[in-house]
Amino acid sequence: MATQSPYQRNTYRTDPMATANDRLTYMDSLEENLADLHQRGFTSEFCVLDGRLYSYTSGKYYNQDEVKVTDYYRYEGISNPDDMSILFAIETSSGERGTLIDAYGIYADDNIGSFMQQVKLHKVLA
Repeated sequence: MATQSPYQRNTYRTDPMATANDRLTYMDSLEENLADLHQRGFTSEFCVLDGRLYSYTSGKYYNQDEVKVTDYYRYEGISNPDDMSILFAIETSSGERGTLIDAYGIYADDNIGSFMQQVKLHKVLA
């Protein structure tokens, strides 16, 4: 059996994702993942203010040790590499659950980055 180049279309697969680049077409969008997280109970909206996580929903502030990331999603623009972002699903020590969005790469918010470097990642694998 001849070895097939990884750059050629896989003729033995019939599914629509038979080539590596086809996967980009089927990625969930930021909007779709936000809707899914909202249905799963991540309803609060967070930002980082004065070195702490702030909830627009409850008005509460949280330190890094009071926050954990249960999931995250990275997005990269297909036609524009500047369209990069990351979505965090966050759970706080008080039980409040919500999302935090940041740009990824050179447009990332330094305040969010500094805060999130100290937050524990508890990604749940399905």
